[in-house]
Amino acid sequence: MQTDDLDKLQTKDRQPGVESRMDPPPEFMPRYPGSGRLKGKSAIITGGDSGIGRATAVLFAREGADVIIVYLDEGEDAETTAEAIREEGGRVLCLSGDLGHKSFCEEVVSKTVDKFGKLDVLVNNAAEQHAREDVTDISEEQLFHTFRTNLGGQFFMVQAALPHLERGASIVCTTSVTAYRGQDLLVDYASSKGAILSMVRALSSKLAPDGIRVNGVAPGPIWTPLIPASFPPDKVEDFGKSAPLGRPGQPNEVAPAMLFLACEDASYMTGQVLHPNGGDLVGG
Repeated sequence: MQTDDLDKLQTKDRQPGVESRMDPPPEFMPRYPGSGRLKGKSAIITGGDSGIGRATAVLFAREGADVIIVYLDEGEDAETTAEAIREEGGRVLCLSGDLGHKSFCEEVVSKTVDKFGKLDVLVNNAAEQHAREDVTDISEEQLFHTFRTNLGGQFFMVQAALPHLERGASIVCTTSVTAYRGQDLLVDYASSKGAILSMVRALSSKLAPDGIRVNGVAPGPIWTPLIPASFPPDKVEDFGKSAPLGRPGQPNEVAPAMLFLACEDASYMTGQVLHPNGGDLVGG
């Protein structure tokens, strides 16, 4: 990928980015045949229009789930994801809105239950990030907006979902490698992801007596629309090369971790975090 081409892919700070403009496109299709691990289940995936969310949505559909994808305003990306879900034989509902508003999160859950009759899996994946060279350049507005979307959106979705989750249900929250080792250009984002990590641990203990599992996935450098929408071209060109595996990961390399935690394969796991990060040794 040439540096001169990167400016054409996205408008920097236009979050969360548009997958249809990425070159090369992220890899999102599942690599293996399904085995019915989510057959008869209903799953909400926030940020499901693109990136890790898209790969997770298509994989869940292949495994038999009805899928609700929630996105901000990337209608073209959402329809591409929906079509891929239909091609897997799945049913899909697309809902657009701002997860930073509790009322919208309640609407998402209400429409899910109205359409599919129940809710079994919640994947909290939507996020935004804004690179800043100097910490003092992080405005009050940016700080509060990042936390409202990244942490608030996940918290509000959990609150809305809980009355409908029964024993055996699963919540999977996307945190980040930055929650463990920080990131110089993303101090507010890393802080919000650290808060999500703490939320996973607190919720897992709180909900364990109800038989509801809560786990997290902490991706490393994954090629998603957030990357060209967040960083200058020189940073994008070198993205992921410092990982021990020497490259960025693809969304379909993260989605299997989401599936594992969502299904009965992980029936004895709660309060845990998986680390698809290319070999970055974090978490102890």
